[in-house]
Amino acid sequence: MHPRIEDYALISDEQTAALVGRDGSIDWLCLPRFDSAACFAKLLGDEDNGHWRIAPVGADVCTRRGYRSDTLVLDTEWDTPEGTVRVTDLMPQRDRSPELIRIVEGVSGRVTVHSTLRLRFDYGAIVPWMRRSDGHRVAVAGPDAVWLRSEPPVRTWGKDFSTRSEFTVAAGEKVAFVFTWHPSHEPRPALVDPYRALRSSVADWRRWASRCRYDGPYRDAVVRSLITLKALTYRPTGGIVAAATTSLPEELGGVRNWDYRYCWLRDSTLTLGALLSAGYHKEAEDWRDWLLRAIAGDPADLQIMYGVAGERRLPELELPWLAGFAGSAPVRTGNNAVDQLQLDVYGEVTDSLWLARRSGLSPKPHMWSMQHILLEWLRTQWRQPDEGLWEVRGGRRHFVHSKVMVWVAADRAVRTLEEYPELPGNLEGWRTMRDEVHREVCEKGYDRDRNTFTQYYGSQELDAALLLIPRVGFLPPDDPRVVGTVDAVRAELGHDGFVRRYAADRTLDGLPGGEGAFLACSFWLTDALHLTGRTQEARELFGRLVGLANDVGLLSEEYDPAAGRLLGNFPQAFSHIGLVNSALALFGGGLAG
Repeated sequence: MHPRIEDYALISDEQTAALVGRDGSIDWLCLPRFDSAACFAKLLGDEDNGHWRIAPVGADVCTRRGYRSDTLVLDTEWDTPEGTVRVTDLMPQRDRSPELIRIVEGVSGRVTVHSTLRLRFDYGAIVPWMRRSDGHRVAVAGPDAVWLRSEPPVRTWGKDFSTRSEFTVAAGEKVAFVFTWHPSHEPRPALVDPYRALRSSVADWRRWASRCRYDGPYRDAVVRSLITLKALTYRPTGGIVAAATTSLPEELGGVRNWDYRYCWLRDSTLTLGALLSAGYHKEAEDWRDWLLRAIAGDPADLQIMYGVAGERRLPELELPWLAGFAGSAPVRTGNNAVDQLQLDVYGEVTDSLWLARRSGLSPKPHMWSMQHILLEWLRTQWRQPDEGLWEVRGGRRHFVHSKVMVWVAADRAVRTLEEYPELPGNLEGWRTMRDEVHREVCEKGYDRDRNTFTQYYGSQELDAALLLIPRVGFLPPDDPRVVGTVDAVRAELGHDGFVRRYAADRTLDGLPGGEGAFLACSFWLTDALHLTGRTQEARELFGRLVGLANDVGLLSEEYDPAAGRLLGNFPQAFSHIGLVNSALALFGGGLAG
């Protein structure tokens, strides 16, 4: 039986991440970065595509598991007839080389444990050459090299292109495995002490979590979401990937399988707001600085997403040797949506930088000049259709959300000049644009008969992004058109109380099949209900959404209410950002300090 998405937990060193299953198998790991090729790709294939399982002999899924409080250190335990054993998994923050540490500890009795390591570089396509060196196992293939050692040493042998170990631990005994990657042309990195690394990781995560200013209801879920955002951050640059995975399906057996190991501009304002409100100003500043570096250049070349270091070319490829999660093919790397025109990103960038300025982040001398150039380009280009924030592949349209975000760009620029009149800018031109966009959206994007805004001009369809209209200030929450839109989206896009992005079966998005309820949009509904005076309903929905997280507090991109399971890439930053922002909106009085 294929694992479910919710069967996985995340560990990360803030440069890449691994997924650990309930059965003690690490089924996904890309090295050395989030967007590098995977050396464990069983998640999207089978055991021959690479994995590393440590578990008691004959055991299946664990008895229990959980993160140590306020950390990303994972403990997995099995109760067996012979006793209880614990496996602790972590990836310590690295100075140079990525390390994966797995510590096996006897809790009671005497338990025999088996380790099976199948390394398959390049997304499960390449079997490395294995050899022994100084008592270690060394795997090399092309640019990649991995060293595996255990402390104390245990008997290890090779079989069917895998590396196996079997040993017994009694109560209080420990065996630590250290898995180290480095470029194959470089010498072996210095050895790390796995037990010291464990102590440091626990202390580092708890010190970081203690900075959270939120102290209201669901605090554990908020802190877990913030830790997950930190885990999805590429520490050298401050970029935050949308998810740790590629090609986890939005519909089981379907083709809506995309690579989310990149940084989307659409998330920028919501990410910045969550980090700032929760007290993480340094992380917010690092994200703002990544954003400024990524968007530098011709405003006509602004992309919707970038690589973790700001890379612009993310060519989309299919990997035919991988069957896909639960048979959901194709498996893709890269993302051709990078070439789409999405006018909303100009609004999200401008809104983010406006928020950064108002929040007191350290100013950057070129920040305003970049916004000035973006706004002048947008002033002449905003009337054209685009692909919209959901990256539809069925042709360009005049998406209402895109036009609303154009209004946001103009509005924030105007408000900046009104607050800082010494700055240069086209104040009257931007005011005119703001007024023109607002008038056009209200005329062409609003269905008077149904009292709702629509997905695009002339459409009868709806879009969950319309829920953001009151949040961004396009119209006040008590405007009848806002209330009508919230009610219409809830009625037409709702599924068991949760919200789909749009009606995939009726919208010409260029793809067959459907998808689940989109969790970020469902959090937007909680915010919209709260803003329109229905706070109790909002809090009830929020509680249901938090309850969708798996046993270790992680959310994916989507949820299938009929099957009761998570869908889409995992864990999803957008979903956890939604959780944090909704908690702050609903229970903001819980802010400490």
